[in-house]
Amino acid sequence: MKKEKIIEVNDLYAAFDSLTVLSGVSFSAYQGEVTVILGGSGSGKTTLLKHLLGLYPIMGGRISILGKDLAQLREVEQVELYHKMGVLYQSGALLGSLTVAENVALPLSQHTKLPPELISDIVYMKLGLVNMAHAYHLYPSQLSGGMLKRAALARAIAMDPPLLFCDEPGAGLDPVSLESLDQLILNLKNQLGMSIVLVTHEVPSILRVANRIVFLDQGQVAFEGPLKEAMHSKHPAVSAFFSVLKNEHVRELVR
Repeated sequence: MKKEKIIEVNDLYAAFDSLTVLSGVSFSAYQGEVTVILGGSGSGKTTLLKHLLGLYPIMGGRISILGKDLAQLREVEQVELYHKMGVLYQSGALLGSLTVAENVALPLSQHTKLPPELISDIVYMKLGLVNMAHAYHLYPSQLSGGMLKRAALARAIAMDPPLLFCDEPGAGLDPVSLESLDQLILNLKNQLGMSIVLVTHEVPSILRVANRIVFLDQGQVAFEGPLKEAMHSKHPAVSAFFSVLKNEHVRELVR
């Protein structure tokens, strides 16, 4: 069965002053998959992600998300689309003055008319999904790095978005916390059918979660396709990266 395209990017162009950052970027992400965006420093990953999130205006090309052309949306349509997109930021971006529960409740209290009692029940359920129900009344400053990321993940999925964006979610985590976070991401995909776009440099994470790879090199797509095909790509930049990944894969197998 052919999978539905949940994101389509066609010939995307982006520049700042005289510096071209993205040039002719085209790729697709599919429903129910984890698409990992890779590339070296300065390859355009962050710029691409910010375009997908609607944080940068489109200078050239086209972006369609959940069947909606970003450049053609009216303000009310933009808001409706953003409610269907969750974001897990690299830093977690929790508000330090609010408890974990209040942070997770924020999207629900701001963007829905649900009664407080129902919001409280939803928050408890979402925290349970990420194994953080015990942290309901804690503040972000009381959490470890791994706990903070899981609480931020609960907030990102508070409104049951069909599409989740993750920006370097494993940054700064120890291997055990990283594996735990990866498993939660896989659970969201497998149990809830969520589609996930993930930017990461963490080799173990790529091995565990990736279905599809989009590899950027100097602002262009050097490879797009399944992880297994990426590991055998002949493109120099892609081959160099995945030679490291394959060595890591061997080490995982012999443990």
